[in-house]
Amino acid sequence: MSFAGLLVALDYGSVLIFALTGALVASRAQLDPVGFIFMAALTAVGGGTLRDLILGRETVFWVEQPAYILIAAGAALLVFWTAHLFESRYRLLVWLDSVALAVAVAAGVGVAMEEGHGPVIIVIMGIVTGTFGGLMRDVVGNEVPLVLKQGQLYLTAAFGGALMAAAMDWLEFQRGEALIACATLVWVLRAGSLIWGWKLPVYRPRPPRMRG
Repeated sequence: MSFAGLLVALDYGSVLIFALTGALVASRAQLDPVGFIFMAALTAVGGGTLRDLILGRETVFWVEQPAYILIAAGAALLVFWTAHLFESRYRLLVWLDSVALAVAVAAGVGVAMEEGHGPVIIVIMGIVTGTFGGLMRDVVGNEVPLVLKQGQLYLTAAFGGALMAAAMDWLEFQRGEALIACATLVWVLRAGSLIWGWKLPVYRPRPPRMRG
């Protein structure tokens, strides 16, 4: 598969999976079908829209190809009719989100590479694309944002994967290989955090020292 084809596949994959997570949040909020579609579309294209606007791309990806919105709407209606079949919708949401995060970070990284940007912008665009759709979903759905959950790797997973891809691009690896490595590392870090509790130390406030 060509690099351009891989980018398209990553965008479609992230839109589909993030749309499913947005619809699951809508099910937890007991919304109607239109609400499901709104939440799914917001989640599916939120990060990619912000990425394209920041990079100043000529056309936002879903405006150029409205099929992305149709995919999100289809995913929303699918969840509307099937969400009741799952015993724990939140657990399903978290695991789908982990896959969506991995795919979306790689998609953001790939677009920044294709636009000819350097390592710093590549890393930032990977994080933006991977996290902002889910953040908007959780805020609008009145859920605790997964990106801010204490004691879990989320932003760190996105940062680690994007940094690996930027490093591999700088070392002149094939860009397709860099994107696959990026998505894999993001998912492994996120899954490890969910299964085994991987986390970084968190800030612990201390009382100020008294000057003698």
